[in-house]
Amino acid sequence: MPLVQVTLAAGRTPDQIRELISEVHDAVVRSTGTDPARVRVLVHELPPTHWAAGGITLAERDGAGTTEE
Repeated sequence: MPLVQVTLAAGRTPDQIRELISEVHDAVVRSTGTDPARVRVLVHELPPTHWAAGGITLAERDGAGTTEE
């Protein structure tokens, strides 16, 4: 049973998350031939204050107006 976990910074709409789940699910089914009912997709959303790159949180980066991730 494939289990795919996706971690994102919070801020997408429910429709965007649903589309992501659908696309990931379909890609796993296509690439592995697994029974679609056996594929699991988990989406974890983190607040921008809990995600950092280079010691700078996404919230700090976005507040500073920079675009690097």
